[in-house]
Amino acid sequence: MKKLLALLLVCAMIFGLAACAGTPATTTNDTTTTTDTTDTTDDTADTTDDTADTTDDTADTTDDTADDTTSGELIKVGIINNDPNESGYRTANDADLKRVFCEKNGYDASFFYSLKNDEQIAAAQKFVQDEVDYLLLSAAGTSGWDSVLMDAQAAGIQVILFDRTIEADESLYVSSVVSDVPLQGERAVQWLADQGLEEYNIIHIQGVMGSSAQVGRTGALDEMVAANDNWHLVTQQTAEWNAETAQQIVQSVIDSGKEFNVIYAENDDMARGAVAALDKANISHGVDGDVIIMGFDCNKWALEELLAGNWNYDGQANPFQADAINEIIQGLENGEQPDKVIYLDETGFDAATITQEDIDTYGI
Repeated sequence: MKKLLALLLVCAMIFGLAACAGTPATTTNDTTTTTDTTDTTDDTADTTDDTADTTDDTADTTDDTADDTTSGELIKVGIINNDPNESGYRTANDADLKRVFCEKNGYDASFFYSLKNDEQIAAAQKFVQDEVDYLLLSAAGTSGWDSVLMDAQAAGIQVILFDRTIEADESLYVSSVVSDVPLQGERAVQWLADQGLEEYNIIHIQGVMGSSAQVGRTGALDEMVAANDNWHLVTQQTAEWNAETAQQIVQSVIDSGKEFNVIYAENDDMARGAVAALDKANISHGVDGDVIIMGFDCNKWALEELLAGNWNYDGQANPFQADAINEIIQGLENGEQPDKVIYLDETGFDAATITQEDIDTYGI
């Protein structure tokens, strides 16, 4: 019996020891669980970093949107002008327009050039179809514009004239930035009258017929000739602003043997062509010469001819119109209405009084 009780006591002790040995295993599993929790925290941190990256991306997108909003849309402009190679005046005029009407200044500008009115009108119609915001026009001829300008008006396109006027209802354009060409002619003809010649025998070389520059510069001379018996037109022909054609006109008069003492050329290039014919025939001109030389536009080289005494008079035509046009457009964009006609400041230069400072300031 005692042996049986001893055996039972030993078995109980063995089971007790086994139970105590199982407890550390459970604690190890709990530690492993704690480690898993730490990994989960790292994952959360990674998620937070990802969220931060997403926030940065959102900020970048916001910046891009702000840039797009700030930049705005370009103002679409169609510009119709005469050929830049027509004269030094036109070259300066075209360069001035390109300086202002560019993407940097907020414009999407397209240019078309022609000395032919019908080609310009067709180009204007194309600009209307292209839905430009503004149509800027220096017309080769004064007539024929009503229909296309009415189309532009119906399409909501604002028309601004520059350099030259046209024969159209004023309601068809919002403003014009132009030279007062009739005044240019009046100023030049008055200067010529002040020279006090006994007889005025004039070779009149005209620009492109029907252009506002030709009409204005011709009109004052025609009126003076009609009003005075001692004013005569030896010839009155168009050279279409071209020097070579002007030279041929003067050469024909020289060959005819007709007397003349004035060349009234409606731009500097034609005056230069006329002088070439005089030089070929050894006919003196300018200050103290046999023939008075008159031109228009104030190219720098032409004003230098005045300073040297080879020419007598040059009427200014201001080609720098782009800044004034830009001001009109910006005003219209802000709901402001411009003046219908804006005249540019201009003058005329006499060989007797011109200075190098005048050439540096006004020469183009």
